[in-house]
Amino acid sequence: MTAKILVTGASGNVGREVVSSLLTRGAAVRVAVLDTDDASKVSGETVEKVRFDFGAPETWGPALAGVERMFLMRPPAIADVARYVNPVVDAAQAAGVQQIAFLSLLGVNPRTPHWQVEQKLQASSVPYTLLQPSFFMQNLNTFYAAGIRERDEIYLPAGRGKTSFVDVRDIGAAAAVVLTQPGHTGRAYELTGPEALDYTQVADIFTRVLGRQIRYARPTPAEYARRLREQGYADEFVQVQGMLYFPVRMGWGAKITPEVAQLLGRRPYAMAQYVADYADCWRPALSHAPAERPERRWQPVAGLMRLLGIW
Repeated sequence: MTAKILVTGASGNVGREVVSSLLTRGAAVRVAVLDTDDASKVSGETVEKVRFDFGAPETWGPALAGVERMFLMRPPAIADVARYVNPVVDAAQAAGVQQIAFLSLLGVNPRTPHWQVEQKLQASSVPYTLLQPSFFMQNLNTFYAAGIRERDEIYLPAGRGKTSFVDVRDIGAAAAVVLTQPGHTGRAYELTGPEALDYTQVADIFTRVLGRQIRYARPTPAEYARRLREQGYADEFVQVQGMLYFPVRMGWGAKITPEVAQLLGRRPYAMAQYVADYADCWRPALSHAPAERPERRWQPVAGLMRLLGIW
């Protein structure tokens, strides 16, 4: 595989896994990061590193030059995709990019920014592949890790709703497949784990694997919002978090599909395997730096994106 593939968000949870899986498949990879110094934790010296900023169009041309395929993800702090993301699709089209694999979400609908990007891709002349994952397991070892580690609790307003959690390692592997094998353009893949779990069941799995009692606190949306504000998070972030868990409470996040297994030729990671593999993240004895607070403005957005483990 000799085609140059540009990976946006390469220093985040998903991006790192995309890069790793592409390298395993022998792809030529260019990593796009806000700060090229961050690329060292992605892949060392084995890939080309380039600065890329959705808010700085002057960085797009150099990043896209010579690129044949692209992994595109919307930074979570960007809601105005018409201004910051869709023009990148135009720039990719002008640069001659032959495929864009876009990281969307399961249950995408017109109320989400992802839907707008999907519409843009479908209207462009660039061949595309849509990856629509469920809720990331790895959110539990990034944003929610401190509560599990320090208070032995999972604190989020999901009610009794079930979620078909997907491991970002499976998302990265699926992205690498669609970017390096023919036959995946013009298609959408719904990526889920092998089971749908409510958070009481998730807490039970943590309890069993970690060997200590972990409980699901099940706060109301108002209680959850109040705690986030007490911790200093911006109102915009609190609102986004509230919107995130409404569909979970409604039971809309429980859909299970076979598409990870079909793409990868193996069963997707289950929650118990994920908890075992990441167990050190929740051990109380370890010293961890405090989580970063999300920024209140678009620029800079690095704090929020690193907090969510996506950029």
